[in-house]
Parts: sequence; C-alpha cells; structure tokens
Amino acid sequence: MNRLALLVLALSTLILAGICVGEVDLPASAYWQALTGESPSARLILWELRLPRILTAAGAGAALGLSGAIFQMVLRNPLASPDVMGFTSGAAFGTVLALRSGGAAGIGTSLGAAGGGLAAAALVFGLSRREGRTSPLRLVLVGIGIAAAFGAGAVLLLSRLPLTEAADAQRWLAGSLVARDWHHVRQIALSLVLVGSAAAAMARALALLELGDDLAATLGLGVERARLGLTFVAVLAATAAVSVAGPLPFIALMAAPLSRRLGQWGAPGARMAAAGITGALIATLADLLARIGIGGIQLPVGALTGLWAVPIFCGFWPAK
Repeated sequence: MNRLALLVLALSTLILAGICVGEVDLPASAYWQALTGESPSARLILWELRLPRILTAAGAGAALGLSGAIFQMVLRNPLASPDVMGFTSGAAFGTVLALRSGGAAGIGTSLGAAGGGLAAAALVFGLSRREGRTSPLRLVLVGIGIAAAFGAGAVLLLSRLPLTEAADAQRWLAGSLVARDWHHVRQIALSLVLVGSAAAAMARALALLELGDDLAATLGLGVERARLGLTFVAVLAATAAVSVAGPLPFIALMAAPLSRRLGQWGAPGARMAAAGITGALIATLADLLARIGIGGIQLPVGALTGLWAVPIFCGFWPAK
C-alpha cells in the first residue's frame, strides 16, 4: 500500500479513537443512536463536542506540518519552522492584541493571528535583507530574535488584561482545543484548501530553490520572488493553525523530519503532503492524550507537543 495511504489510514484511526474517548463513557449502541438521531444526548456529545474538536486538531496539525516543511525546504535548514522563526509568536501576539482590544473569539482573533504572523514575517524579511538578497541563515537568526520580541510582547499584553480574560488568553496560549465547534472546523478546512492549493502550485519553484539560489536563478527562477511567495504561504498556514488552536509548539519543526523517517517521498509535493499528514497525526494524538489527562484533569495540548520535542531532539532527530 502507498505510504501516504498508510499515513491517512493511521490518521483516520486516531480520529475514530478521539471520537470514542471523553469524560462521558458511551455504550456501543450510543454511536448508532447518534447516527440515526435516536439519542439527542449521544449526538450532542459525539457530533457537536468530540468530532469538531478532533477535526480541528487534525487540521491545525496539518497546517503546521505543511508550514514547517515549506520553511525547511526553502531555507534548506532542518531547524527552520514558524515557531522558531517567530511567525507563530507573531500570530499569538496578534490574537492577544485582538482580545485586549475587545475582540471576541472568532473572526477577530483569526484576523489578529493573521495580522501578527504577517507582521512578524515582514520584520524578519526586512531585517534579513542585505544588498538586495536574503540569506537563509540570517532569516533563521533574525527570526529567533523576533520570536523572543513577540513572545515578550504577548506576556506584557497579558499583564494588562482583566483577570478572567487573562486566564482565558493564557489557556489559549498554552495550546487549547477546548470548546471547538464546526465553525473552527470550517475555518481550518478552508485555510488548508487555500494554502495547500497555493503550495502545490509552487511545488516546481520549491524544487528549484532546493538546488541552491545560484543554480535556481540560472534555470530561470526569480529566487527572491519565489522565496517570498512560499514564505507567505507557509506563514498563512501557521497563522491559520494558531487562530483555531493556539500555538502548538514544535509540531511544525517535528513533522517533516518524522515523515522523512518513514521513507523517501521524492518530489516536494509528496514531501509537503507527508509532512502535513504527520503534523495532523502528532496534533491528533496529543489531543487524545490531553483529554485522557491525569486524574481526570485535561492537559493543555501545547504542553504535550512541547514535551515530545525532548526525545526528538535528544535521540531521534534525523541526520539530514
């Protein structure tokens, strides 16, 4: 069986497991009753509470995996990712700013996340340019500094929020999928269709960029324009994930290397697809474990994804 099909099968299995796991234990008959509408309570639990949450997790993870794969291929650096380079920090800052300005969850926070992520990208690219060119190494180094700046800014904004709103914002900044509904599913699904289509359209440019700037330019590629366009797509993917799930650390960084552990995927399009599905697997599994929790207490999804980075970095990080 095709390896991508196996990844999709594994993701589908995790989604089914996520539907079955929750604070309320349901008998086997409840699932059929929810499908037929015989039990309104079972339908509410399964179709209005659990399924939107697990689909939001999968969508956010896929967006982060795609974003990380694009950055790592464009910059030819396995440590390049939207969280390391400050783009998710910018998105988080924009979301907290929207909350600070009185915006409610929904379109306001989504626009805040997109605006913050794009502002961070503009700063990183602007500060990285020297003599009309952008160095991949300098992009990463400047991005680390911008990430620290936006992270500090988010903390300062939190300190100015009322206690209740600050607690909600802090819970969101920890990476949360609590109370996700079909609005969030539609939002991340539409974002994935748009950024996935754009990434597929730019796959040839990405393949040329991997050959190096000089050779890509010799083959007729506008290197700076292609790099900027691909970065724009990757930033939008990351901000889409942040807007529905908060910052989920290290998924973007881990997804592409872990997918490479599963085999050689060939063309950039296949590698982006594999990284996206792997990111969805990571986020879905993290949400599943977070809902199981410890002692009946649900854990922040972001805390689990952050902890998983330890064994990845210390023992299983790919050599290339």
